[in-house]
Amino acid sequence: MGRLVSCLSRVTGLGWVLLLLVGYAYADEPEPKNPEEAKVPTVIDCRYDHHDEGETSEAFPSDDVFRPLIADPKQPQFFAVWQQSRLRAENSSFSLGSVAIGENFGIYTKRKGCDGWQVGLLTGVFAQFNLDEKNAALINTDFNVGLPLSWRSGNWSARLRYYHQSSHLGDEFLGSHPEIKPSSFILEEAEGILSYDYRWLRLYGGAAVLVHREPSTIDRTRVQWGFEARAPAIRTRILEPFLKHLVVTPMVSGDFKSHEELGWIINTNVVGGFEWSRTGSRRRFRILATYFHGHNPYGQFYNQKIESIGVGAYFTF
Repeated sequence: MGRLVSCLSRVTGLGWVLLLLVGYAYADEPEPKNPEEAKVPTVIDCRYDHHDEGETSEAFPSDDVFRPLIADPKQPQFFAVWQQSRLRAENSSFSLGSVAIGENFGIYTKRKGCDGWQVGLLTGVFAQFNLDEKNAALINTDFNVGLPLSWRSGNWSARLRYYHQSSHLGDEFLGSHPEIKPSSFILEEAEGILSYDYRWLRLYGGAAVLVHREPSTIDRTRVQWGFEARAPAIRTRILEPFLKHLVVTPMVSGDFKSHEELGWIINTNVVGGFEWSRTGSRRRFRILATYFHGHNPYGQFYNQKIESIGVGAYFTF
């Protein structure tokens, strides 16, 4: 545990040094003197902003009315994370690489401003690698596909989704662990999340039930809640000559899940760091420190108690 705390201190210290080097607060900054700065196109991203003007009914919207759950390990998104992970039962640790490729793709939306509803398609691939083994052996891969339905009205938003997950162990992992036999692990889950935004703070909570599962002995229900806090945006000074209108936002988020199958013990995942975005664009890049304590959120290792700490890069489109 002391080793994990030491790593966390280093990661946090590095983040604050990075903030001091690349940013300064611009809340009191005067109006731009360069006319070109005033011509930056205004792009409203309903995941992070809000307005109530204009009615829209369109296919393939470029944003959503529900903000993705940043700290949820099973949120479809793009990330690459390094973690020092400890198996709590064995008191042994190893370097873990965790990557994800996925997104919620909007199919159709009907809104007035940012208030309304949207239906989409979610796809996600989550893979974990043991970086201490030769060729960074693949441990497990989860494949997710489903249908999310999202809704917003003012500060309130919600998401309903039904998705399928199939999990597959890596050949290298099975080769080095002959005691583990490959088995079918398939889940189909219906989930509902309700969220409320108040200024810089967001709170959310919900529940889910397994409609189908293999093995069939797994208990069906779980609950989930969490928060997200976002500080005022900061303009990047050093990168300004190369990347115009770039801002950075300090942030921290926590996600908590409790499964009936695991005796309602709480799984905790906390992330914190900085998010870079550009005025006039919906793309975002984050560097986040991570801490997880609970049962493994991936694949058939759901009853494995772990603790991990690390840092990763996250991409939003």
